[in-house]
Amino acid sequence: MLDAEDLLAAFTPPQPYTMEAAAGAPRSPGVHVVLDRGTVVYVGYTGNLRNRLRQHLTGNRDSSVLHEQVGQLLDQPGHEASAADIADWLGRCEVRWQETDNPEGTKEALVLALKPRFNRQVPKPRR
Repeated sequence: MLDAEDLLAAFTPPQPYTMEAAAGAPRSPGVHVVLDRGTVVYVGYTGNLRNRLRQHLTGNRDSSVLHEQVGQLLDQPGHEASAADIADWLGRCEVRWQETDNPEGTKEALVLALKPRFNRQVPKPRR
């Protein structure tokens, strides 16, 4: 069985998830992963890696599943986590990406194998 490092071998090296990292991402289709202390907590795919990585950091709960899921983690009774709180938490994580012509299939395989905590649902295996 492949471990996460094997599955992510074709991805960029981990780097802090900051606006600088997002700015360095290509504007091409691909898959991105967010890691918290080395564990993949989110897998996403997009037609434009740079824009999507920025959107997770600066967006809102309606524009980003990751933003919403981290917000739910950080929410306290009577206090909803702000966009800045969410961006700060993500900034303590690492991000990696891979350019691919089949981002949806790559994401599906990674979600099935890694079961990241912030992916809403695991896709159904194909028969």
